[in-house]
Amino acid sequence: MKATAIDRATRAEEKMANRQKRRIDPENIEKLAKRYLNLMPYKAQGCRFHSFVVYFSTLQRLGWVEPTGREEPSSFQDHYPPGPPRRYFRLTDAGRSAPETAWANPQRALYG
Repeated sequence: MKATAIDRATRAEEKMANRQKRRIDPENIEKLAKRYLNLMPYKAQGCRFHSFVVYFSTLQRLGWVEPTGREEPSSFQDHYPPGPPRRYFRLTDAGRSAPETAWANPQRALYG
């Protein structure tokens, strides 16, 4: 997000400097970058829970991760005791030997 904001700020400052026939001011780029960063949408700030669930289930279907069998109470259970416990997973041999390209897009690795 920060890189995107800096790129947008740099382009905007270049256009303004060309229009106003002046030199590019790095301070203006910093100000614009902060403004663009504040204007970024909430959903662009990170992975949502549903996206993670879909991604992790894909890793499980590929056989790249497996449960360790270790569980402990989750913080969710503090408020709702019947809730699910925290479960731990580990990489399998298939996950360790999977190529970088497959890790970059596990859905393509799963569906071809």
